[in-house]
Amino acid sequence: MASKAVEANFDGLVGPTHNYAGLSWGNVASKSNVNLIANPREAALQGLAKMKRLADLGYVQGVLPPHERPHMPTLRALGFEGSDQQMLEAVARSEPSVLAAVSSASAMWTANAATVSPSADTADHRVHFTPANLSAKFHRSIEHPVTGRALKAIFSDESYFAHHPALPSVSQFGDEGAANHTRLCSDYGAPGVELFVYGQEVFNESGPAPRKFPARQTLEASRAIARLHGLADSHRVFAQQNPAAIDAGVFHNDVIAVGNGHCLFYHEQAFLDEAQVLADIRARLTGAELQPVRVTSAQVPLADAVASYLFNSQLLETAEGMMLAVPGECREIASVSQYLDELLASGGPITAVDMFDVKQSMRNGGGPACLRLRVVLNEQELAAINRGVILDDALYERLVTWVNAHYRDQLSQADLADPMLLEEVRKALDELTGILGLGSIYDFQR
Repeated sequence: MASKAVEANFDGLVGPTHNYAGLSWGNVASKSNVNLIANPREAALQGLAKMKRLADLGYVQGVLPPHERPHMPTLRALGFEGSDQQMLEAVARSEPSVLAAVSSASAMWTANAATVSPSADTADHRVHFTPANLSAKFHRSIEHPVTGRALKAIFSDESYFAHHPALPSVSQFGDEGAANHTRLCSDYGAPGVELFVYGQEVFNESGPAPRKFPARQTLEASRAIARLHGLADSHRVFAQQNPAAIDAGVFHNDVIAVGNGHCLFYHEQAFLDEAQVLADIRARLTGAELQPVRVTSAQVPLADAVASYLFNSQLLETAEGMMLAVPGECREIASVSQYLDELLASGGPITAVDMFDVKQSMRNGGGPACLRLRVVLNEQELAAINRGVILDDALYERLVTWVNAHYRDQLSQADLADPMLLEEVRKALDELTGILGLGSIYDFQR
């Protein structure tokens, strides 16, 4: 009999250096909005409002902290010397692109934080975590040490939780975390099927691959994580993303597909071999029939799917069916808005649509699903985590007060060299670790 379990969402709290530097080649929104003036305070409050609404609906909602940015240890590793102010001045003068990279608030998108396998799927019946190396992008490749420390501080009981280091940070094992991983099951506490979606098999040089934009997730990385997590063949499916979709701006699978329970919501151009992917899932899914919800190009052209982030929505289980939590932009694009109306009238597994305002994140190419890491926990595991990160009314009010006290309402790339910004960030994060009960997880605290 399956142990009673829930799917908890751990959202990334947007960091104080949230800005639009356009660092992510292949992410259309990120490149389109480069050099806009960002509002870190509004971004953080929008993210918190999304968390609060889901917590109010009864979902277990956790908070993952932002990272220290600008990241001074990285600048030192790159040969910059002197005081913090001297290093900031030097990098701003000689290599502003490096300053933008080490200042990115991209850790807010915690769908990329790690890959998580629930205890119902793993050989040792513990929840397994592997932080993503994010090796495809310099600004993201520096995240995994702090991500790993934060996850260990939250999920610290080794009798329930297993933590692995990130995979080697090389292109052959490029790993983007849960943005290319989803789990399908009959019940959260029952054994499930973990779907690993990859962009390219690197060691097969003649295999299909995108030509314009990079394939950030490799088959080799996905296989390695499945081995580390102790997943039997009956609990895993490897599927190649359609290279044409990657070249159209679908840089992660969660921009074109999302699954939950036994429902898979996807665009017809999501997978290289759609029929095989569905067959492989069906062959492994026990206790329920797969319910695929397929969106055709005639219904929603791929460009509209990317522009609206229809599939970068959260698919959430409700008593009546599934709810799709979409960004507000989905109602601004005619084909997507019409499709959502048709979806609700179809009588399928998705019975509700709720809209969320995450505009600040969307301008950098991150929708509701990018902002959350899903962790399935049974009752014992949920009781064993650090409860200081679980959002309730009191924590929400404390975090709103914290954001209003420490965040700027305007930030441009030129502001990243301001040494006062670094001091503001450190002061804010020092206070935050106390609020969340995380201890010393940052380099400047060690």
